[in-house]
Amino acid sequence: MARSISIGGRMIGADHPPYVICELSGNHNGSLERALHMIEVAAQTGCDAIKLQTYTADTLTIDHDGPEFQITGGLWDGRTLYSLYQEAHTPFEWHAALFAKAAECGVTMFSTPFDETAADLLDELGAPAFKIASFEAIDLALIAYVARKRKPMIISTGLANLGEIEAAVHTARDNGCDDLILLHCISSYPAPTDQSNIRTLPHLGEAFNVVAGLSDHTLGTATSVASIALGGAVIEKHFTLARSDGGPDAAFSLEPDEFKRLCDDCYNAWLSLGEVSYDIKGAEAGNVVFRRSLYVVEDIAAGEAFTKRNVRSIRPGYGLSPAALERVLGSTATRDIRRGEPLSYDLLRQTSAKAGE
Repeated sequence: MARSISIGGRMIGADHPPYVICELSGNHNGSLERALHMIEVAAQTGCDAIKLQTYTADTLTIDHDGPEFQITGGLWDGRTLYSLYQEAHTPFEWHAALFAKAAECGVTMFSTPFDETAADLLDELGAPAFKIASFEAIDLALIAYVARKRKPMIISTGLANLGEIEAAVHTARDNGCDDLILLHCISSYPAPTDQSNIRTLPHLGEAFNVVAGLSDHTLGTATSVASIALGGAVIEKHFTLARSDGGPDAAFSLEPDEFKRLCDDCYNAWLSLGEVSYDIKGAEAGNVVFRRSLYVVEDIAAGEAFTKRNVRSIRPGYGLSPAALERVLGSTATRDIRRGEPLSYDLLRQTSAKAGE
C-alpha cells in the first residue's frame, strides 16, 4: 500500500490528489495588508495550503558586512544576508492575523520555523504541520525540537546529500515525528530545469519510506507537473500577486492565474495516471464500431468464392475481425450476399481443402 499522511484532515500520498502548497515567502513586500490580500487570492487558486516563513533577521544571521555575509551573484547580488532577511521576513506579530485570514478563507496554513521561538509561536497558533527549509535540513537540533511537537513535518532536501537526509529523517523519527514528507529540491533561485533531476522523487520515497514531493524553484509549471507522473504527492511553489511588483522571490514566483493552472494541471496529471489496464475504457466503448472489419464490397452469389476483390478490411467494425481474413479467403458464400454486408461466420462455407487442414 502506498504511503500516506494527513495534514488538517487532508490525506496526502500518491493515491490521493496532489497536495499543492502556495509559498508566500517575502513577496508581501513588508505590507500586512498585501499579505492578507495574497492569502485571499491564493485561496482562490485551488491550492491546498498556504505557507509562511517564520524568522527574523536576528534568528537567521547577524548584522555583519564581512565578505562571508555578502551574497555574490544571482537575484540578491551585493546584498548582505542580514539586509535580505530583514526585508523578506514576515513579522511574528502578523502571524495571528494571517492564520485567522487563512481560516476565514477555508485554506490550511502552516509555516517554516527557523528557530525554537518560531516553532513555539506556530504551535500556539495551531499550525497543523511544520516545514523545515533546505538550508536547515542539517540543523538536527532544530529538527528534533520541531519533531517533539508531534505534528507532521515536511523537510526540503536541497543541498543535502543522502547521508544528511538520512540523519534528518532519523532525528525527526527519534523525536516523535511519525508523519514525514520529504521534498526533492534544487536550492537555486531560480532553479535550472535541466538540473531538476526529478527522477530522484521515487527513490527518495522508497529509500526513507516517506511521502515524496517537490519544492520547485524552476520557472513555469512543467517540472511540477512532470513530478506528479513520477509519483510525487506534494508540490510547493512560490506565489506573488504580480512579478512586476517586485519582492525578494518575485522573479521565480507564479502569478495567480499561473498558480491556478499549476493546481489544475497537477490534478489532471494525477488523474491521468490511473492504473495498468488494457481493457476497453468506458469513454472509448462507443467507438469500437469504427474499427476495421471484413465487409463484402461486391455482390457475391451463393457458392461463389470469397476473394481479395470482393472482401476487404474496412470501417465500420460490425463484421468479422480482419484477423479472420485468411480463413475467409477460399471459402464460399452460403447465400447471396449484397455489397456492403458485414461478414459473419454463418456466411462462410469452407472448401474441402480448407476443411481438411
